[in-house]
Amino acid sequence: MMSRRVLARSAALLFVSVNLAACAGFKTPHPFGLGADKAPKERASEGERIPVLGGTDVLTVAPALKGVSFSIPPAQPMASWPVPGGTTEQSVENAEGGKDFKIAWRKQVGLGSSRRTHVMDGPISAEGHIFLLDGQGSVFALDETGKELWHDNFRPRKGRDMESFGGGLAYADGVVYLASGYRFVAAIDAKTGDVKWRSEVASPIHSAPNVAGGRVFATDVTDAMYAFDAGTGASDWSYQALEEPARMLVASSPAVSGPVVVSGFASGELVAFNTANGNVLWQNVLSLTNRNNALSEIRDIAGRPVVYRGSVYAGSHSGVFNAVDMRTGTPSWSLPISTITTPWAAGDVVYVTDQSGQLICIARDSGQIYWIRQLNNDIPGNPKRKAKKKIKAVWSSPFIASGRVILVNDHGDAVALDAQTGDLQTTLKLGSPAFSSPIAVNGTVYVLTLAGELIAIR
Repeated sequence: MMSRRVLARSAALLFVSVNLAACAGFKTPHPFGLGADKAPKERASEGERIPVLGGTDVLTVAPALKGVSFSIPPAQPMASWPVPGGTTEQSVENAEGGKDFKIAWRKQVGLGSSRRTHVMDGPISAEGHIFLLDGQGSVFALDETGKELWHDNFRPRKGRDMESFGGGLAYADGVVYLASGYRFVAAIDAKTGDVKWRSEVASPIHSAPNVAGGRVFATDVTDAMYAFDAGTGASDWSYQALEEPARMLVASSPAVSGPVVVSGFASGELVAFNTANGNVLWQNVLSLTNRNNALSEIRDIAGRPVVYRGSVYAGSHSGVFNAVDMRTGTPSWSLPISTITTPWAAGDVVYVTDQSGQLICIARDSGQIYWIRQLNNDIPGNPKRKAKKKIKAVWSSPFIASGRVILVNDHGDAVALDAQTGDLQTTLKLGSPAFSSPIAVNGTVYVLTLAGELIAIR
């Protein structure tokens, strides 16, 4: 098995060619880019690709904003967390939870990440239950004390997909929806675990689906977007974005706001669709090539797009982070930030974690920067090493709970920072590496680690 630290770093840094063609028989430890064996029968119009050029300036704090306070909504109790981003818009301002920042309990659930298995997304919650997907395709339902209610393994017993991995969950109206690296989407009764329907797709899906307006939306590893009828599993429409030869070992989920669904792709395309028929409403390309950095050629929008107060916030690995008008697709501002995480918008600001371990606090209206916090400078290294040695960790997406920005990393740290200043308030040793951002339900913060362990923080 690979070490946990290597696994977490591979989740943030590794990419492979999609010319590998299929899941079956993979001997590489990171079979992420997979080709489709057949094209979907029906596709919505692909439209015109419109590039958006990002800036080339170094990130700096705006002098006029140094020390200036801003508004963040008060913490709100969350009774459920039906998709990994909290709502169909992938946007929760300030969730109530984790006030004492102490571990209440921990539960080993299924298989974690290893050479051939990968935990790809965090848990969800509904009906007082926690649902999660382990590294080998098993879906688990727990109560809020960690007691297992049911589980089912969806890994094929034979065939080409036995060595596949990944996927995620979403919930709506008593049903858990599973998008799987084993090339299917399924609807599962939340109380019993019984499968209601199952629809096959051409290629693996490594991210959680989204559910809204009676449809299930999911994106596969060949940048094909699917919309299924939530009641029957019948295909409503599909769309093929530009397929990229390289992508990240993390995956994005679409955001849905009313009649519009927005998805990011490995090509760097950010596309808005009509939910009913898949017609393209607008599209941008978050791509900026840097001749001094070959990794800028990887354009993947690996984090979830976030819809908040009429804007879409999204960033790419190649170094473009944009605020886009939800109605027109016109960029409001752009910053040269390389990221594979999901931004977090709240009140006057939006937070994003970049590839170097910086947490950046940005004014939503102007794109100016309030402050930048280098997370790896705040967390001490292994006490057995030199005292002054700092860690070089891979950090999760930011997450605001009870007025603090909470992040986890591949060294097994959880940190809570002052949302106004970025100052470190407290740290917590999880004991296992983590990359998926936490969720907060009924005052408790839940973290799913790469070891397949669910940790409750109160």
